Amino acid sequence: MAEEIKETKEVKDEAKGKAHPKGAKPADAAGAEGQKPKGAEGEGAPAVKIKKKIKRNVSTGVINIQATFNNTIITISDAQGNVLCWSTAGAKGFKGSKKGTPFAAQLAAETACRKAVEYGMKTVSVYVRGPGAGRESALRAIAHSGIKASVIRDLTPIPHNGCRPPKRRRI
Repeated sequence: MAEEIKETKEVKDEAKGKAHPKGAKPADAAGAEGQKPKGAEGEGAPAVKIKKKIKRNVSTGVINIQATFNNTIITISDAQGNVLCWSTAGAKGFKGSKKGTPFAAQLAAETACRKAVEYGMKTVSVYVRGPGAGRESALRAIAHSGIKASVIRDLTPIPHNGCRPPKRRRI
């Protein structure tokens, strides 16, 4: 275990161009011509492993719509709750108060559904949270995208006289 840690530290030091243990240079170091060692892309750039994305085929899933006054977030997951794709009004390029509009929610829902159809999504349960303006338009966009909504449920959290509300706004 300790040898592995030393080896990885030496490899990192090679990538940064630092001195090597006992003054030894590696065999593939740059020669007199000024060539870079094999595998060195940039200055001090360690090799990065790229994880391959796995495309799953999911026929049923869950769509969560969180519609606040300021933004609308659409998250699509499989039945176990693993997120497949998501989209927001802000990610579609809307800024400020335009993020809370029904049109922004519609575009976000269309984008998320397009990604979900690539996973093979056919039927979904839709759960809507929040009082925002994008609730209805997001639902319409989901229905229009070709995904069948088997259940539509409103899960907006309602306080049962819990916390004291903030003081009244004076305009």
